[in-house]
Amino acid sequence: MILLAVAAIAGQGRTCTNLIVGKKASADGSVMCTYNCDGFGFAGSLFHNPAARHTPGEPIAIHGWGPSHEGLYVRQVEYTYNVVGFMNERQVTIVESTFDGRLELVNRDGLLDYFSLIRLALQRSASAREAIRCMAGLVEEYGYNSSGESLTVCDPDEAWIMEMVGKGPGRKGAVWVALRIPDDCISAHANLSRIRRFPLEQKRSFQSISSNHIDRIMRPEVGCVYAADVISFAREKGFFVGSDEEFSFRDAYCPIDFENVRYADARVWSFFRHHRSDMDQYLSYINGHFDQCDHLPLWVKPDKPLSLRDLQADMRDHFEGTPLDMTADMTAGPWGMPIRPLPMHVKTSDGTDLFRERPIATQQSGFSMTCQMRRWLPDDVGGVTWFNCDDADMVAYVPLYCCLTQVPDCFRPENNNRNEFSFLSAFWMNNWVANMVYPRYSMMIGDLRKAQRELEDYYFADQDSVLLAIKDLTPADRQQYLNKRSIAYADRMMQRWDRLAKYLIVKYNDQVVKREDENGAFQRWGYDTPGYDQRFLDAIPAATGDRYILNEVIDRRER
Repeated sequence: MILLAVAAIAGQGRTCTNLIVGKKASADGSVMCTYNCDGFGFAGSLFHNPAARHTPGEPIAIHGWGPSHEGLYVRQVEYTYNVVGFMNERQVTIVESTFDGRLELVNRDGLLDYFSLIRLALQRSASAREAIRCMAGLVEEYGYNSSGESLTVCDPDEAWIMEMVGKGPGRKGAVWVALRIPDDCISAHANLSRIRRFPLEQKRSFQSISSNHIDRIMRPEVGCVYAADVISFAREKGFFVGSDEEFSFRDAYCPIDFENVRYADARVWSFFRHHRSDMDQYLSYINGHFDQCDHLPLWVKPDKPLSLRDLQADMRDHFEGTPLDMTADMTAGPWGMPIRPLPMHVKTSDGTDLFRERPIATQQSGFSMTCQMRRWLPDDVGGVTWFNCDDADMVAYVPLYCCLTQVPDCFRPENNNRNEFSFLSAFWMNNWVANMVYPRYSMMIGDLRKAQRELEDYYFADQDSVLLAIKDLTPADRQQYLNKRSIAYADRMMQRWDRLAKYLIVKYNDQVVKREDENGAFQRWGYDTPGYDQRFLDAIPAATGDRYILNEVIDRRER
């Protein structure tokens, strides 16, 4: 847990993407969400908290982010659920993205950072609504010490977005809003507050709502809950003036500028654009023309339902086919590379400020997941986290069931040391392959895609046999079977990626491409010289003048 908490800090903003799909917006009726946990300097891994019974009220240590939180405790509950990654045994899933917002509202004396909050809620909640109530109650009792946070909270029936920000030094608790996403819609967030106006509770003045307002969330007809002082606190701090009905959470607690829209909401726009044909009307917003448009919709109804594989493809997006396409100009380099090195801002030699795009898929991901929650199946097989370490574009998603009691070796924290390469590490095996492909992307990505499709085709095809195999098993035998199956899936991925890495270094050695015969064996001497991507070649004369233009009057014999 400490490893992943540190990872969250290492991202340094502009990190993490969540895509969300309601059950009537998905092709099979499942609720789905995703998480790219993006941040340099850490190796992703999968944590596990086993189910357990406890003495209610016993103190449990909260380590938080750093030694200042050592020796601090919260009270334990009677039963905690099994948690694998960000999904528990009841298929409740919580993922996040940080929006920072007003950093003066960070309270370092609060006990709970957002990661500790997620962990505790997953252990204590049997539904998305329970998780939201749990998190709101915990920050009120123990204090909140993170910056602005968007939380995706899902179960097999519902998807919610909850946004939270602290109250600053010396002020306990947090201000927050939670909205249920319509079942037939998709939503997303990516490091920018997304909730603007929201429905206020009827028949009572807003100021009179007590802290017990959160209990309303357990009523099925309720689709919006919020902190009692979410508006009055903004007034007190001078963040908002106007009527309650005009209040916008985003505008009060996370004012927009071109940078945070282009780096954050552009990812949401690109996701929506894949599944909704009218999204180019928001290009003025993405380009910073806020006088023409100052927001994206919080959710949209897709043109047709999304499959899980659609969602996995969305996680590999670099704005391809849009005006922000990262493969379509000379900044993509000689081989159409869709990623860019840091920093986000650079200057030309004459002092001109430049920026780079920030897509959904990015090289600094510690891990990526697509989560599927299915009401029509038993919880232990209904909840699946399709997981892998590193960049979503460059990995194969491995299905792991929410009943796991044993994390596959390649995803265990002890095998994923960020400072030591290991053939036992999914993080390092994936990075080994990815960092060969990145510099010569257009030349090599086809071979990676072939291995990626091969694995994911196998995993998807195997799901029917899994459901058939567990049909008549007892719960205990079912759990044992799903444990073994998940571990076998992970082992298969590691073996395939080992073969892929060795294949790539042989095929593309020394900037040429070895030829293969009809059986896939390398020819002894044959090779091709593919040269640069054509768009890069076309840009050379403009950048270099006539330096590389072949002079036809030179005697061919001299050449």
